[in-house]
Amino acid sequence: MNRHGERGFTLVELMIVVAIIGILATLATGSFITFQAKSKQAEATLNLGAVSKAAGAYYAEHDTYVAGFSGLGWAPNFITRYAFYYNADHATGTPSNPEAGVDYSDPGSIADSASFTAYAVGNIDRDTSTDIWTINDVRTLSNTQNDVNTP
Repeated sequence: MNRHGERGFTLVELMIVVAIIGILATLATGSFITFQAKSKQAEATLNLGAVSKAAGAYYAEHDTYVAGFSGLGWAPNFITRYAFYYNADHATGTPSNPEAGVDYSDPGSIADSASFTAYAVGNIDRDTSTDIWTINDVRTLSNTQNDVNTP
């Protein structure tokens, strides 16, 4: 029973509110997915930084860069999303090819007596493209192939 002077929301008003909530949810979801992907990329940057420090420490002691991970003394503490490479040596405990259609192969890591380049290769958004990070002997960190799909 409606009393005189009372009224509820009209269908148009309710539709406008639902549309506004939908727009806000879409914006929030996009930001959240980008934030989540960037936090996954932090794994690569932190681990490559540790590889670089270990290689630098080895160089400071021996005046040459080590040939592979076994002499470097670095290994990941947990299961990683990224495969790590140093002078074509694949780090133990990192993925080699866990997903069909994703290429986790070494993109060209090198190490000689005077320099090195280490790589991290991973898939962070479950497609067939990979995210590739690199660091070298002068600690230049770069994202050579970005797997984060940002709008």
